[in-house]
This record gives sequence, structure tokens and C-alpha cells, in this order.
Amino acid sequence: MKSVDTLVDILLVEDNEGDIVLTTEALEESNIINTVNVVRNGKEAIDYVFNEGNYKDVSQPDLILLDVNLPLKSGHEVLTVIKGDERTKHIPVIMLSTSSSERDINLSYKNHVNCYITKPVELTDFFDAVTNIEQFWFNTVKLPVRK
Repeated sequence: MKSVDTLVDILLVEDNEGDIVLTTEALEESNIINTVNVVRNGKEAIDYVFNEGNYKDVSQPDLILLDVNLPLKSGHEVLTVIKGDERTKHIPVIMLSTSSSERDINLSYKNHVNCYITKPVELTDFFDAVTNIEQFWFNTVKLPVRK
């Protein structure tokens, strides 16, 4: 279990600037020390996770918050690549999307997402959801040790 004094690396894959601001603000308000790195499309997400392109020197994230609807490669495509590779399939991936479509939810779980959360519309509910994600994944769950 990561303690509150351990730095946690979170990769936020989101193309909506408003959602980026809200999510990063919610994560900053927590008592967990974290680094939030943001990429805005599916191609950048894959490059980041596999240390390619502009992301050769980044650390592998402890947790990925992934939107479904992204430019260049969809969240489903990104998820399939991450969960299909031995080097990265251990990284928890949370779909955090405005989509509540049964198709998106089922496809995410078929491709081994760790959980699927529909973004709440109300601001306080959104902050609560992000806080709950962080509390669960970094205070309750025991994550694999980063290599």
C-alpha cells in the first residue's frame, strides 16, 4: 500500500480542457502526494506509457485515468494496447468518461479495464468521484511496486 508520503504518478488521458482542470484540481486537494501528467490524445498516451517519442524519460504511471473518446486513438484502443502488453498490463486503468453507454462499459471490461466511472455532471459530485478514486487506489488497494 502506498502511504500518503509516497509520491504517486498519475497519467490523465483527457482531451477536454475543462475536465483536465477539474480533475487536476480535485487531485491536488487530496492529502496524497501525487504527480499528475496529462496527455491529450490516444497516441500520446501510448507513447507515454511505452517511453516513446517525446516521453522517453518519463516514469511508468502508478495509475491511468483514461477517457473513452479521444483523438487519434480511442480510449478503447489505448486500453487494448496497455492491457495486451506484459510490460504494462499490471498498471491499473480507470475509464473516466462522460459516456454511460452500455457498449462502452462492456467493451472496457472486455478489454480488462480495472473500473469504469461515468463522470458526474455536478461539480461537487465530480470532485467526490475523483477523491474516491484516489482514496481507493492509494489507501485501500495494494499496487504493484514500480520497476
